[in-house]
Amino acid sequence: MNNTALRAEVQSTNDTHMVFANEEHEKFYYEKLEQARYQDSHHKALIYILGISEDTRNHFSQIYDIKSGLIKTECLHQGWQTGGSVRVVRLAFNLYTDGTPGVDDYESRDEQISESREYSVGNIFCCGYAVYFWQGIRLRYPEYCQKQKSVEEILAEMERKRAENSTDGNKE
Repeated sequence: MNNTALRAEVQSTNDTHMVFANEEHEKFYYEKLEQARYQDSHHKALIYILGISEDTRNHFSQIYDIKSGLIKTECLHQGWQTGGSVRVVRLAFNLYTDGTPGVDDYESRDEQISESREYSVGNIFCCGYAVYFWQGIRLRYPEYCQKQKSVEEILAEMERKRAENSTDGNKE
């Protein structure tokens, strides 16, 4: 029996592995990305992340205006939101805008600070969607997620650079 919820990887068109929560998530991603104004890393991450949760897929038009490219922060306060879906939306907004746009919904400094804290790594990643959040980050920042080096490789490279710099300084 082929359980689609357990499918881990799908080959994408640019030959990188994509991880989807289920078939609905994958279908949503490709359909919405095709409709998006741009197929850049910002849009890929936003659409991928918003597709993780059934709640955010069902309320996509209340979260993001695909024609104008504007996010709708007021969705964070709507009754359909759950603890998981609000995390999904906040991460999607953060990856799309490189900021914490929900903070602007509040006038009081205390409320702004409180909302800002909701965008912290701990508040967003402490949920069952974390494995998919990593995929969204890889989509948003592909240039930094190519090949990850081991700690040993990093330390050896640092030592090599130190040695090069010390010999360069001894030249007369």
